[in-house]
Amino acid sequence: MNDLLAGLGIALVLEGLLWAAAPHQARRAVEEIASLNTTRIQVCAVAAVALGVFVVWLARG
Repeated sequence: MNDLLAGLGIALVLEGLLWAAAPHQARRAVEEIASLNTTRIQVCAVAAVALGVFVVWLARG
């Protein structure tokens, strides 16, 4: 459970840094993503999940 909370905390820090450091570029990126079709968004999301699972698997050994 501690690892899950630590991971969520790191995700929030990274997300916050993005919006704090470059809010205009972050807004443009969100608008660009919103303009994509749903299938492309889903494919990218599944790829991101798979990459995340792989990274956690590597880190946890």
